[in-house]
Amino acid sequence: MKPYYITTPIYYVNAAPHIGHAYTTLAADILNRFRVMRGEKTRLLTGTDEHGSKIEEVARARGVTPKAHADEISGEFRQLWKDLEVRFDDFIRTTEPRHEETVQAVFKALHEKGDIYKGSYRGFYCVSCETYWTLGELGDKRVCQNPDCGKPLREVEEESYFFKLSRFQGPLLEHYKAHPEFLQPQARAPEILRWVEGGLKDISVSRTKVAWGVQVPFDPQHTVYVWFDALLNYVSALGYKPGQPPTKEFSEYWPADVHLVGKEIFRFHAVIWPAMLMTLGLPLPRTVFAHGWWTVEGEKMSKSKGNFIDPRDIIKDYRLDAFRYVLFREMPFGADGNFSRKAFHERYNADLANNLGNLVARTCEMVDKFLAGQLPAKPPAEPPAKTREAIAASQGIYDAMEKLAFYDALTRIWQIISGLNLYIDQEKPWKTISTDPERVKLVLFDVVWSLRLVAGWLTPFMPETSAKMQAQLGVRQFPAPLTAEEVLAGGPSGARIQKAPPLFPRKPPLPGGK
Repeated sequence: MKPYYITTPIYYVNAAPHIGHAYTTLAADILNRFRVMRGEKTRLLTGTDEHGSKIEEVARARGVTPKAHADEISGEFRQLWKDLEVRFDDFIRTTEPRHEETVQAVFKALHEKGDIYKGSYRGFYCVSCETYWTLGELGDKRVCQNPDCGKPLREVEEESYFFKLSRFQGPLLEHYKAHPEFLQPQARAPEILRWVEGGLKDISVSRTKVAWGVQVPFDPQHTVYVWFDALLNYVSALGYKPGQPPTKEFSEYWPADVHLVGKEIFRFHAVIWPAMLMTLGLPLPRTVFAHGWWTVEGEKMSKSKGNFIDPRDIIKDYRLDAFRYVLFREMPFGADGNFSRKAFHERYNADLANNLGNLVARTCEMVDKFLAGQLPAKPPAEPPAKTREAIAASQGIYDAMEKLAFYDALTRIWQIISGLNLYIDQEKPWKTISTDPERVKLVLFDVVWSLRLVAGWLTPFMPETSAKMQAQLGVRQFPAPLTAEEVLAGGPSGARIQKAPPLFPRKPPLPGGK
């Protein structure tokens, strides 16, 4: 079976990372951990996009070289992924020789094939988005049409190399029809279909007025357009170069199974990138998944408003696992969402402190008190009611994870957690222990078996919490991913159910209720 290859976008180094970048990368990490937990071999690629006129401008304003600026911001991204405990396999920078060599080789190969040709460009350019716009796309407006931008455009006229995107309209539409899983989520597919059906034009793929970029190998007055450059990272990271034997990594991992991107760059990945791959004769990725944007307290994130959220500020108050959980519990992955301190606080207390934390704490305390910490063995061939419910829920949770429906998976998990809390409230072991100790034993063992499954399900989302739960529930004493089935099987010899500090201590109300 082919290893599973996951990529994030390579993040533009014009500014420091924020919650939006963290969202995409944590989604990749959650999917990666899930696949590893299920016994698959995986590869997770992330990195930074470091060329283009925007980087030149930002560096100039700071009084540093573009390279110095890129080094600093790329380092900040790498550090944030470390702080968020993202387990990536490779971090690529577009300023690395391994990438630049691939870009030059591809540009040369496509030029020799006739799919890149020399011409002149006249139109409008957004420095902030590094995006070209034609008069037909702009209408009467002279501002960037990206929904999160709207900045004034520069009118440019210069000699340029063009990529024959126009010839791929038919092949792209055929691919979309034959592979409906390619454009995800399905709600975003019509946007791409309409755009391609409306006709594709050849696109400019070089600049003569931007020095900070990859030089066109046969025409050093030109640098490769930053987007053409950046998209190639997914194969340059695997050592791909046209005309050369494929590397071991490329043969093993390509095509990618999923490119995770923000919706603002969906077109680049769903139209231009597959066209580039087609002309190179390479297989296309299985899925391009475009998620939504985050607002903060109902407003778009922007430098001028100073409302960028650094994930580490949240982690200081609530811990990393809470951040990872709430981010994917607040909205379906793929939709737009709003980050609110109050909503985060309420979700933390309701779901983590009151629901999950309280369930684990009181279960372990009752097993310790009423059963002397006795460790339940593997469930019988006919498990009791709640364990049966949890086992039955497993497939739906796995199916949701396969589809990147993280919100759905967490909803299903919390339905089991809420049901277990209600079960304990109805059974009242603290009352029936004196009259029916065998019933109490069955009830508590039923809850423990179910919680072992819950701990397994939570591993991709909250790895530290899952490890703590499994230690308290007598499954293991070390942090390593286990499947739900493995944790259900029982724990090491001599282990006991352990009381421990609360997984998520309840937080007091926020000052002023905000």
